[in-house]
Amino acid sequence: MSASGSAGTEDRQKKRAPWGMMAIALLTGLALVRNGSGHVDVGPPQPASAAAAGTTGALSHAGTPAALQYSVVSRVRIPAIQVDAPVVPVGLDASGWVSAPPPEDTNLAGWFTGGVSPGEKGTAVIVGHVDNDVGPAVFYGLGALKQRDRVEVRRLDGKTAVFEVYGNEVFDKKNFPGGRVYGNKGAPELRVITCGGGFSEEHGYAGNVVVFARMVEVR
Repeated sequence: MSASGSAGTEDRQKKRAPWGMMAIALLTGLALVRNGSGHVDVGPPQPASAAAAGTTGALSHAGTPAALQYSVVSRVRIPAIQVDAPVVPVGLDASGWVSAPPPEDTNLAGWFTGGVSPGEKGTAVIVGHVDNDVGPAVFYGLGALKQRDRVEVRRLDGKTAVFEVYGNEVFDKKNFPGGRVYGNKGAPELRVITCGGGFSEEHGYAGNVVVFARMVEVR
C-alpha cells in the first residue's frame, strides 16, 4: 500500500489480506509479539493488577462519532503511559504471521493494514513490542492502562481519532480469543496489542496484552 494513502477504496480492498489469512494469523496468537526479550529485571505491568473490575464491558454506542473514511496512520499517542510514537504499516509475513515493526527501534508501533484504519467502522489493530534486547520498548506500560484512558491516533488525512479504553486483558497465546478481540462491534474500535503474561527464555512471553477501546472523538 502506498505510504501516501492515495489508493482508491477498490485498490485498497484488493491489497488487504484476505480475512481467512488474517484470522489464521490472529487466532494463533499474534506472532508479531510472540517473542519478547525478557531483558528487563522487573516485568511490564499486567492488566490483572492494573485494571479495575468490570473493564471487559463495552461502552455505550451513544455519542460515538460518525465513522471516518480510510486513511493511512502516522502516529499514536497514549498520554497515560507516555507513549508518543510513529506508526508504520505492517502486514503478513511469508509464513502467514502478522509482521512486527523492527524491534531495534524501541519507539515504533505498527498498524495492521489487513484490517480497517483507525476511525473506520470496524476494529483496527495497532501493535508494538513490549521490550527488546536492551530494555523496555514502546508498549512496555500497556498493561497499566485503565478504563477512560485515551489513545490518540493521528492519520495522514489530518484527522486524529481519539479512542477511550474500556477494557485491558491478557490472553494466553494458545487460547487467544480472536473472534472476541477482532470482531466488528458496529462502531469504530481499536485494539492495541503487545506481549504479556509469564516469560521464559525458551518460549518468550506466554500471552498478549490487549487493550480494547472505542472512538469517542475526532479532532
